[in-house]
Amino acid sequence: MDDYKPIIGVVVSTYNENITARLRQGALETLAAGGYGESRVEVVSVPGAWEIPLAAQRLAQRDDVAGVVCLGAVIRGETSHDEHINRAVSSALMQLMLQFQKPIGFGLLTCHTMEQAIHRAGGNVGNKGVETASAVLSMLGP
Repeated sequence: MDDYKPIIGVVVSTYNENITARLRQGALETLAAGGYGESRVEVVSVPGAWEIPLAAQRLAQRDDVAGVVCLGAVIRGETSHDEHINRAVSSALMQLMLQFQKPIGFGLLTCHTMEQAIHRAGGNVGNKGVETASAVLSMLGP
């Protein structure tokens, strides 16, 4: 009997952790409801959004990983730094998804203010962690 059960990787930035912890919680609850409980999820913490693609790549290249949920929060500051980070991470994650033919969920908040981030991390606009995990599950199919 084949007992192989793939896992889902979850990469979470610890920068803006007050936001990303909410995203992580929403994603983990969604994955558990979709049949990926604690034993079938591997969470990897990274310092910031910039490091998300490397951790996602390390997970995606593994045969036991079916997909990866990527979570972070980049909030605009006084410079255009956020735009460069967001564009680079977005592009890198798309390339990984195509390269490894596995769903790589984009749950990187790209907000102008902390208030916007709070609303997207379980506030009145929902939880992007839930949405991202749901998208990965949907791409994996039944």
